[in-house]
Amino acid sequence: MMTKRDRQAGPESAEAQTPLAASLDAARKAAASTAAVLRSRTDCADIRRIGIPRALLYYRYGILWKTFFEQLGREVVISDVSDKDVFDAGERASVDECCLASKLYLGHVQSLEGSCDALFVPSLVNKGHRKGYCTKYQALPDLVANTFPDAGVRIVSLLVNETEEKLDEKSAFIALGQRFGASAADAKKAYRAAHAAQQRADRVAARAQERRIAEIEQSRKHAGERDADGVPYSGEAAPLAILLVAHPYVAHDSFVNGGIVDLLESMGAAVLYADEADHAKALHESFEFSETLPWLVNRELVGSMTLLHEHVDGIVLVSAFPCGPDSMTNDAVARCIQGKPILSLTVDAQSGTAGLETRVESFIDILRYQQRGGYLNG
Repeated sequence: MMTKRDRQAGPESAEAQTPLAASLDAARKAAASTAAVLRSRTDCADIRRIGIPRALLYYRYGILWKTFFEQLGREVVISDVSDKDVFDAGERASVDECCLASKLYLGHVQSLEGSCDALFVPSLVNKGHRKGYCTKYQALPDLVANTFPDAGVRIVSLLVNETEEKLDEKSAFIALGQRFGASAADAKKAYRAAHAAQQRADRVAARAQERRIAEIEQSRKHAGERDADGVPYSGEAAPLAILLVAHPYVAHDSFVNGGIVDLLESMGAAVLYADEADHAKALHESFEFSETLPWLVNRELVGSMTLLHEHVDGIVLVSAFPCGPDSMTNDAVARCIQGKPILSLTVDAQSGTAGLETRVESFIDILRYQQRGGYLNG
């Protein structure tokens, strides 16, 4: 018999007291929880335009990143090339302790505001033992989020950390693709296409550089040829091959490197890039140089020096102030890479190019003098 209280509570209250009602209520809660989980897994599905700052590891993995998002059907917006305005904006937003490259990155982030739905800012820790990344790459999402807390900058990230978290690049990108609403199969397909595109671009760059080296060797051979009377066939001096050793964001960003590539080429030097050597071969070679060097990109650069050592006349090391990994690696290079003249340069936003030009000109003059046998026969 129902009491007055039961009648006032209504049928729903009565139903709630039955085992069946309790089961239905639990099922509804479970369904709601599952839906919430699914929504959280596709939290990026509404993003149509993804922005990528043209700085830092963009110059190493940019094709991978761009192709991946395009395979997911998204429009990719890359920030414009670096200039003083972009850097000044990043410097104003940054703290003094950040390196030049990080300040420039923040400038590129700010330049993308309003032009995309979100920014892709990965956190790259390592790709295995002794294959780590500088801490600035690891903390990049937090740096961006805390630098622009009120700007409404939406960040899309992923974590690559094979040693501690057991998260490799492939798994990280597949999970990211699912957050954009792709199935696991489609996300895997997008990553495969992106990885293949990056590998293809790397091979093209490496092969082009190998052909350049062959052309330099051939020119040297002809420059040394003489006729029966001992007169050189060509009045031109053999070309100077200069290996530019710098992080990709320095080597391929003329604002950061101060136009050093144009400067070297204007002096008749053929510039080879350490970061365009075969990455797998360079990485393997780097362990002959050091078993303990912790940074992947620096390993690739060091390995390329030993691979290309016999093909170049001189080595130019260029670092962006104040790069911690370079400060250690370059010192080891200067002490351990023997037999080739090395010019070490540090660039920062405050210095002009006059001092840079003077040092490069002097370096080229020394190499030309040595090429003529000045230091060997004089």
